Amino acid sequence: MIPWKKLGTAQIPHDGGELQFSRRDDEFSIRLSGVRGELMNSRVYHSEQVLAELGCASLKNKADAHVLVGGLGMGYTLAASLHAVSETAQVTVAELIPEVIEWNKGPLGDCAKHPLRDPRTKVHLGDVAELLDNRPNSYDAILLDVDNGPEGLTHSDNNWLYSQDGLEAISNTLRPEGMLAIWSAGADSMFAIRLKKARFKVSIHTVRARPGKGSRHTIFLAQKPWQPSASN
Repeated sequence: MIPWKKLGTAQIPHDGGELQFSRRDDEFSIRLSGVRGELMNSRVYHSEQVLAELGCASLKNKADAHVLVGGLGMGYTLAASLHAVSETAQVTVAELIPEVIEWNKGPLGDCAKHPLRDPRTKVHLGDVAELLDNRPNSYDAILLDVDNGPEGLTHSDNNWLYSQDGLEAISNTLRPEGMLAIWSAGADSMFAIRLKKARFKVSIHTVRARPGKGSRHTIFLAQKPWQPSASN
C-alpha cells in the first residue's frame, strides 16, 4: 500500500491542537493530532454536499442571493453551494485557519474542482461568528460545517455558535424565510430544542458519509419564519 506523505501542519487557535495534512496518491486526509481517526478525507464528502443542497434548495433561481458557509474544510460544501445557486449569487466562506485556505488553493483544490477560483466566492479569514455580529437580514442561507457540529472537538469558541445566544444572532442575520443548515457528526436532541426556542422551523436529516454507506451524520435544517414588513 502507498504510504501517507505529510504535506503540512497547522495550529488551531486557542490551543485547539494541530492539524496534519497528508496525501496518499490522489487521496487527501486532515487529522487532529492526538485524536484517533480523521477529521476529513477527500473521498468521503456526501453529507457535506447534502448540507449545501438542503440549505440552498430554494436559491437556484433567486437573483443576488447571498450564502454564508462556515468552514472551508476540503471545499466540498463550498463547491456544492456554488452549484446550487444562480450566477448572480455570492457565497462567502469563513475559514479560521489560513493554512486550510492555502491547502485548498494547492493540490487539495482539485478534489472539489477549485471552488475558491469561482468569481462568486468571497473568502473571510477568521471566525464565522465575526460575520454574524450586528448584520441583520444579510444572508439567504447559512451553512455551518464547523468543527464536529454542536459537540465541538477542535475549537471551544465554536460552542457560541450553537448556544441560544448564537442561534438568536444567526436568526437575526438571516433574511425572512432564510435557511440555516448545520452539519453534525451525530444526533443531538437538546440542540434541536434550542433551535425551536430560537423560533426556527426545524427538520432533522440523517445522511450517510458516502451514498448508501459509511457513517451516519446529522443535518439540522432550520428555517427562519416569514416576517411581514413594517408597511404591512
